[in-house]
Amino acid sequence: MNWQEVCDSPLFNNLPFKVETNRWGKIEMSPATNQHGLYQARIIRRLAQLLDGGEPLAECSIQTAEGVKVADVAWGSAAFFKRNQRANPYRQAPEIVVEILSPSNTAEEMNLKKALYFSNGAQEFWLCTQDGGLQFFDQNGELAHSRLAPLFPASVEINH
Repeated sequence: MNWQEVCDSPLFNNLPFKVETNRWGKIEMSPATNQHGLYQARIIRRLAQLLDGGEPLAECSIQTAEGVKVADVAWGSAAFFKRNQRANPYRQAPEIVVEILSPSNTAEEMNLKKALYFSNGAQEFWLCTQDGGLQFFDQNGELAHSRLAPLFPASVEINH
């Protein structure tokens, strides 16, 4: 199946999993939690407040050398959206790509995704830990804070 067929298939509607493909086009699934969704919502809301000239989005599909990866959150500039229109998946990564760690994620998996997103044009990769802490990276390594969104806090709070 190609990515559009996966998206269009009624078999995959309303799954409680995040779906991606590997380099061979096989479907991989990861369970989603409500905490994960809350972190996504908080990050998206803050990106929308802090950055003009673009849009945040959830579940951003990006074609990579290792299959389609779906970033939990991304932020793309107006120029990014003009270049990529409504491609599904995007052939390049938006400027900011965010992954939110789940218990099933490994450091190796996150390092691979980070490298794949950078090789596809991302300028920053953010990693949100299970306790809401954020780590910011560019292609040269870890940053003290985001350069694209310097006022973004170092953690995301969920107080319910």
